[in-house]
Amino acid sequence: MSEQTEHNQRGVVIVGAGMAGVQTAVALREQGFAGPLTLLGAEPHQPYDRPPLSKAVLLGKAEDSAFDVDFEGLGIELRLGTEVTGLRAADRELDTEAGPVPYEVLVLATGAEPLTLPGTEGVPGVHLLRTLDDAARLRPVLAAAPSTVVVGAGWIGAEFATAAREAGCAVTVVEAADRVLAGALPAEVTEPMARWYEEAGAALITGAKVAGIEEGRVLLADGRALPAGAVVVGIGARPATGWLAGTGVELGPDGSVTADAHLRTSLPGVYAVGDCASFPSGRYGKRLLVHHWDNALQGPRTVAANILAGAGAGAGAGESAQVYDPVPYFWSEQFGRFVQYAGHHGGADTLLWRGDPAGAAWSVCWLRGGALVAVLAVGRPRDLAQGRRLIETAVPLDPSKVSDPGTPLKSASA
Repeated sequence: MSEQTEHNQRGVVIVGAGMAGVQTAVALREQGFAGPLTLLGAEPHQPYDRPPLSKAVLLGKAEDSAFDVDFEGLGIELRLGTEVTGLRAADRELDTEAGPVPYEVLVLATGAEPLTLPGTEGVPGVHLLRTLDDAARLRPVLAAAPSTVVVGAGWIGAEFATAAREAGCAVTVVEAADRVLAGALPAEVTEPMARWYEEAGAALITGAKVAGIEEGRVLLADGRALPAGAVVVGIGARPATGWLAGTGVELGPDGSVTADAHLRTSLPGVYAVGDCASFPSGRYGKRLLVHHWDNALQGPRTVAANILAGAGAGAGAGESAQVYDPVPYFWSEQFGRFVQYAGHHGGADTLLWRGDPAGAAWSVCWLRGGALVAVLAVGRPRDLAQGRRLIETAVPLDPSKVSDPGTPLKSASA
C-alpha cells in the first residue's frame, strides 16, 4: 500500500464550520484527499461567510451568506449543531454532546469569539455581532432607527457605525483609548480616519471608559449618561479555544493555539488554522495572530497540503511539508471608503505617505531597510495590489518614488 493510499484511508475531522474549516475541507478534496472527511459546526445553520453580516445581512439586503459549497457532492460529512467540548489526544477522540468523534487527523478551526463588556450579559438592548443569529436579532433593531451607541472604534466598530448610520440611526461611538484604531495603526495614520466619523454624522467620544450599561442608556466612567435605544459592542475578539485547556494543545498568552510553521500544533496529527491559531512568520521575525478573512482562506491550503504530504500522523513534517508565511491582508468598508491593508508594520523604520490624507484616496507605506513591509490603501486598490507583491519580493525601493502618488508602486524600485 502506498503512503498516499494509506493517508487517503485516514479520517480527517475539522472542528469549526466557518471560513477556515470549510476551506480546509474543500482544499483537501481539491488536492486529492479521498478518505473520510467530517466537518463539525457548533451552529445549526449551513456554513456561512462572516463579512456580509455587518453589511448586507445586517441591513436586510441579503438573508444570509451561506457558502456555495456542495458538501454532499464533495463527500464531506457535515454535522451541524455539534459543539465540541473536549479532546482526548491519547484516544484520538473528540467529546461532543452527541457522543465521541474519533479522528486520525484533526484540524482546529474554531475561530474567535467576541469580547464582551463585563456586567452587560442579559441587559436588554445590548448586542454583539459575530453570528448569523446575532445579525438576525440586530437587523430589526437598526431598522427601527433607535439612537445607537457603538462601543469600540476599531475596524468592526467603524463598520457597525457605518451600518447604523445607513439604517438612519443617530450614532455615538465610544472608545476607551484616546483615538480610533489605537491597537492597529500609528496615531498619525489614524488622525485623518477619525474625521470620517463626523463626516458621516456619527459622534465620536474617545478616552471614555464605559462604567456600565442599563436598559436605554450607557454610563461612562466620567459620569456622563448616553441615551441608547440599542448598544452594539465591538471591542475585539479572542480565539475560541477555552475548550482546549488541559488537552495538551499548547496555547499562547493570547489564547491562540501555538501552531508551528506548518500549522501543526503540539499534539501529533493535530493542526490549527484561521482566527484560533498563531504562527511564526519568518518574513516578519515574530509570531502572528491574524483575525482576518484572508488568513482563513489561505491557511487551509497549507494545512491540506501538509496532511496529504504525510505530516498529519505525527511524524516529522519532512521536506515536502509546506511552510505558511503569508503577507497578511484585510479590508474594511466604512463611511463610504474601501480601506485595505497588507503586511505587518511592526518593526518598520520608515513611514511614507502617498496622496493627501484629507482627500478621498491616499496610502501609507512602511519600509524596513529600504524594502516595503506594509501598505495601507484608502481608495487606492492598485497601491494595495502592487504593494502586496513588493512585500513578497522584498526588493529595495526608492523612497522618493514611493512618496509620489503619481508613480505606480511597481515602478518605485531603487
